[in-house]
Amino acid sequence: MKILSTKGWEDYELIDTGNGMRLERFGKYKLVRPDPQIIWKPRLDKQQWHAVDALFDVEKKKWIIKTKVPEKWLLKYKNIAFYAKLSPFKHTGIFPEQILQWEWMIEKLTIQNAKFNSTNQNVKVLNLFGYTGIASLVCAAEGAIVTHVDASRPAIGWARENQAVSHVHDKSIRWILDDAIKFVQREVKRGVRYDGIIMDPPVYGHGPEGETWDFNESFPKLLALCRLVLTSKPLFILVNAYAISSSSLMLENVFSDYISDLGGDIEAGELALEEKSAGRLLSTGIFARWSKN
Repeated sequence: MKILSTKGWEDYELIDTGNGMRLERFGKYKLVRPDPQIIWKPRLDKQQWHAVDALFDVEKKKWIIKTKVPEKWLLKYKNIAFYAKLSPFKHTGIFPEQILQWEWMIEKLTIQNAKFNSTNQNVKVLNLFGYTGIASLVCAAEGAIVTHVDASRPAIGWARENQAVSHVHDKSIRWILDDAIKFVQREVKRGVRYDGIIMDPPVYGHGPEGETWDFNESFPKLLALCRLVLTSKPLFILVNAYAISSSSLMLENVFSDYISDLGGDIEAGELALEEKSAGRLLSTGIFARWSKN
């Protein structure tokens, strides 16, 4: 099992953790958000924890704004940009630990683009449960043609805002409001194939027409379908999972069931953020990924 940890980047850092909370900086704004796994003590004093722009009140289940925090503000990573917002569910639309996966995909796409240059082709990527679209933008900025699928209309709207502010060409990303399983089933019938697949499935969820998603039942079925829409020489498969009670060994075992015949390498483990105050690691989720050597 691997642990992939990051200190963040210029526009993000995990400042401190403790007593069920995270102290973070998104751009120039400092936020405090709950994280129930943090049962240890903070390292910084109360004054630094109080000197924030907004905090999420666990009991009231809403943000308490302490300074003039805008409705949305811009963050950047390399050549793309995206908006952070204070959502009603404590999230900001950005999962900072995903920088490690963005860099991994960029590496794979750079190598593949060098091969495709002589044939004037573009890598085709399918992003399921694409949320606010940062992974889609990362791939599109590297020349990929991306199909972005999500069951939430507001999330796709947010993702399109991020596309506009990143100046990524409209034809680089196809935005699809749909249930992930139903969409991939149709792609199988249509004979559409992809070089790379990304997915960030929830524990439970619903499609736009009330379709039910239950991770333990639905994920193996979806991965089996994804295997059928891969090209003959696929590039990568990446799965991130949050709030899943199982370990990354579960993801690795399911990968082995459905894609071991492809050869290549399967990696599985945890994603983590390294805090600035004491260097402790905060686990944020599990992942599994496959690629050719």
